[in-house]
Amino acid sequence: MNLDAENRVVLNVGGIRHETYKATLKKIPATRLSRLTEALANYDPMLNEYFFDRHPGVFGQILNYYRTGKLHYPTDVCGPLFEEELEFWGLDSNQVEPCCWMTYTSHRDTQETLAVLDRLDLDTEKPSEEEIARKFYMEDDFRKGQLSCWQNLKPKIWSLFDEPYSSSAAKAIGIASVFFICVSILSFCLKTHPDMRVPMIKNITVQTSENSSAWTLDKTQTNPHEAFFYIECVCNAWFTFEITIRFIASPSKLDFCRAPVNFIDFIATLSFYLDLVLQKFASHVENADILEFFSIIRIMRLFKLTRHSPGLKILIQTFRASAKELSLLVFFLVLGIVIFASLVYYAERIQSNPTNDFNSIPLGLWWALVTMTTVGYGDMAPKTYIGMFVGALCALAGVLTIALPVPVIVSNFAMYYSHTQARAKLPKKRRRVLPVEQPRGPRAGLGPPLPPGPTNTQNRRMNAIKQPKDMMAPKMGNGEETMPMLMLNHSDKEDSLPRNVSTSKHQMYVEKYHPPRLIDLGSSPATPVREVGSTNTVVAPQHSALSAPQSTAPPNSTNTAPTQVLLMPLSLTKDREGPTVYKVDKTIGI
Repeated sequence: MNLDAENRVVLNVGGIRHETYKATLKKIPATRLSRLTEALANYDPMLNEYFFDRHPGVFGQILNYYRTGKLHYPTDVCGPLFEEELEFWGLDSNQVEPCCWMTYTSHRDTQETLAVLDRLDLDTEKPSEEEIARKFYMEDDFRKGQLSCWQNLKPKIWSLFDEPYSSSAAKAIGIASVFFICVSILSFCLKTHPDMRVPMIKNITVQTSENSSAWTLDKTQTNPHEAFFYIECVCNAWFTFEITIRFIASPSKLDFCRAPVNFIDFIATLSFYLDLVLQKFASHVENADILEFFSIIRIMRLFKLTRHSPGLKILIQTFRASAKELSLLVFFLVLGIVIFASLVYYAERIQSNPTNDFNSIPLGLWWALVTMTTVGYGDMAPKTYIGMFVGALCALAGVLTIALPVPVIVSNFAMYYSHTQARAKLPKKRRRVLPVEQPRGPRAGLGPPLPPGPTNTQNRRMNAIKQPKDMMAPKMGNGEETMPMLMLNHSDKEDSLPRNVSTSKHQMYVEKYHPPRLIDLGSSPATPVREVGSTNTVVAPQHSALSAPQSTAPPNSTNTAPTQVLLMPLSLTKDREGPTVYKVDKTIGI
């Protein structure tokens, strides 16, 4: 019975006691539990247990891992917490069983999603001044309080033109920007309508049948109405002003130029001025209308709306996150198009078919693409039975090929959108948790311990390396450690510490006027307590707190060996006057 008890170990984790065999903890070497010894700071010799202030629920699965060799993931804790506990106990997180692996690794996907949302900058809350200074690379000047007028004005201008939700003025500028974008796109589309174009009519001379000349009107071409030109000038003037101000006030010019939306805005604005130059100097060139094709880049300004719509940012990010699924979709789609285009080409040639539409495989590629995407224009169709069978297989394969990756894309969008909604409801200012130091162990050499009462015998927990009982510090009734202190009356020649001195001067005064003191306690409480080598008296009514360690001699013995105590000055406040407070550094027996 006693032998079995010696082979067992008690682990108190978060207030819950676990008991197991020492051999069980040795099954997984090089871990925290496999190196338990009684010399550790968290071992309590009175309760004969080891105390760990860790999560008790997770430790149950960890201890079960030592017993069975299988690590399971508890579903009632968060993934990062489980990883922290495994790291504390010295275990590898990759040893989680396959049945729990998907549930365990789900938090990693969540962390990646949150990191992506942080990069998208979807927060509409106003940042603090310190965050603004860090963003504009002027932290040093901000901490020193030496910000110039331009440094104070630059973040405000950037917020006005790039952060629509930062203020009411920024919202007004954002609305104006969206208005000009919509007007520019609408003008670009309407000027191509025949009713919105003005014909160019010229008088030309023609020869009649009577060998005479006559004048006639000829419509050579049509140009957009003149009003569209002025609308484009006003819109592009705003775009030029906006991109110039944003470039000047940007935190980083390089990052500004790398942004795809800014690059599109610059190219679209530049295309307007190039169009003006070409119309003036290259209008006489043949096929000059082809140059207008490059003005289609102005439609790309619609992507500027992503700065004003978080939903568009999420949609674009969804396609980025689903790039693998989309590439897989395109691969299988191209593979099916080539296969079914070749099959339908040869299927239509097997039987007599005078109205064969599939004269070549490239023509069959167009038919296969239209069929697999379930569009079905009807311009090409198989006429033979074998061709119809191939067409049916092509339609079914297209439905399956396109339908399979779609749920993945939809789930990615739902994931990003749900996390965005959750982030919007979270409080922006979280309560800070201050770090608390662990209780320090008892100090040796401070005199004999007080007899422990029933309260501190049961409730006291040792959090330091085990020491002999006669080396422990005196204890109060509530179990707290006491530090013997006393005050020395200085002679009139010694100056007290002056007020309002710097920290360095204060340290100099402490070292000069308050050096360590050696106090003679005497051989009994009745002996006057004086400083060795001085006439300074000690104001210490509680002489018993500084008494020498009790002697182990018999009661009849007359042991009167004096005891001296070395005192160190405590750190004084700058405006302290009067007696100096000392603490006991060590006891010296003579």
